[in-house]
Amino acid sequence: MRKFLAITAAAATALAGTVAAAPAKAAPERPASTISWSPCPDDDPVVGGLLKGLECGTLAVPLDHTKPRGRTIDLALTRARHTAPEDRYQGIALLNRGQWPGQFGRDLPTRFAKGTSGLSPAVGATYDWIGFDPRGTGASEPQITCAPDYVWPGRARADLVPQSAAEEQAWRTRARDFAESCGRTHGDTLNFLSTKDTARDLDLIRKALGEEQLTYFGWDYGTYLGSVYASMHPHRVRRMVLDTVMLPGKGWYKNVLAQNATFEKSAQNYFSWIARNDATYHLGTTRAAVEAKYYEGMAKLRAAPVEGKIGPAEYTEVFLIDLYRRSAWTGHTKALADWVLRDDATGLKAAFNEPGYPTQNKQAMYSAVQCTDSPWPLDWRRWHRDFTRDHRAGNTFLTWYNAWYNAPCAFWPAPAGTPQKVGAKDVNVLVVQGEHVAGSPLAGARDMHRRFPDSRLLVEQGGYEHETSLSRNANACVNTVVDAYLKDGSRPAAARGADATCQAPAPPQPAP
Repeated sequence: MRKFLAITAAAATALAGTVAAAPAKAAPERPASTISWSPCPDDDPVVGGLLKGLECGTLAVPLDHTKPRGRTIDLALTRARHTAPEDRYQGIALLNRGQWPGQFGRDLPTRFAKGTSGLSPAVGATYDWIGFDPRGTGASEPQITCAPDYVWPGRARADLVPQSAAEEQAWRTRARDFAESCGRTHGDTLNFLSTKDTARDLDLIRKALGEEQLTYFGWDYGTYLGSVYASMHPHRVRRMVLDTVMLPGKGWYKNVLAQNATFEKSAQNYFSWIARNDATYHLGTTRAAVEAKYYEGMAKLRAAPVEGKIGPAEYTEVFLIDLYRRSAWTGHTKALADWVLRDDATGLKAAFNEPGYPTQNKQAMYSAVQCTDSPWPLDWRRWHRDFTRDHRAGNTFLTWYNAWYNAPCAFWPAPAGTPQKVGAKDVNVLVVQGEHVAGSPLAGARDMHRRFPDSRLLVEQGGYEHETSLSRNANACVNTVVDAYLKDGSRPAAARGADATCQAPAPPQPAP
């Protein structure tokens, strides 16, 4: 067993002011499991060839952590072993890509071990990089899927924005039917799929690998998972990078409502970029003109979905990625112009993929986690009031999409639990955040920084990208800070507000 310098137990369990609670009473110890590793297959049914060169293994963990000797489930893991000499080995680093609960993660170690993530190969070689599919997700057990027609009925779905009370009732019925199908299929298993359950799994992974502490890297929802783990097990954290932070303190329903406005701001930024490049796209010289063209394209699909499959709901999903990544702007804007100006749906069809197993699993696990992490309104009149208000306030791009993506929580068959109070002193955390990220706004990063008083906050000024560091859209300046942190623990000096800043790259150049 390799050991690292540990924080004293007294310091590790002292929590930050009123934002954190004393650690919960420990569950009875389960005997440590071992993981048998073997080469991963060249072709995996979930992620294809992305596991090539990695080791695969499984770990049995309790379904119910309060009953450690009861029913077990298997977590699917991968490993890229360190290649540096033993005297430079820095232990295990667990990876979680977030993008909401329900995302697999076994492919991630390849990027970090080989340096394709932006991390220097010399640093990557010093860790054992551990990928995992969280419980309920991907190749792990239980594999959670529910009625598939909520996500994709095989044809264009109803308009996301209800035009009448009857249309809203139809969506409500579909959301209720989806939630009830989850209950029929998975029963009381739905009681054990929360973020806290997965955080306890992380500690069993650490224990099974024989390490006193772990390093953790998470993006988006993965930042919430990491913060919950650090709050439950503060003395087990060696280093932790939380990139593009979910606001930890409000509960998921209030977070979703807050996103309605931040996503709209991101959409307006996208439309403004198109307007600045009217010489290429010819969709209008003002933001308002471009926005009108965007909704003109949606109206055409409302009247006649492309091949019966791409209607207003699918159109929204095609362009949703543009609120997350500017790298998609050039290709998607060409598709938009071709459709609106020339009735050419080639780009739309190329961008739309009929949702298969991963998407079905993601929706089901998103609901299974979010609906039980914190309470949701059970009276639909509140949902109607809140989302109608936000849409009428001008937040038109994603408000009703948000409503229906989350609506199963109004009918979820498993009870909501009490959220973990996030925060702890003396935990070594680096928080990384783009200034204008829509789905996970800067307010979340600032709040996380406050809840972990020994953390450091790095802000990408002018940044819009999710996954600010060590990703395909990463900022070289940000990567330098994260690389140094993972190399030897170096962090920016503490300062008021952000502890360090990097300037975001310029927006993409238009392409005809």
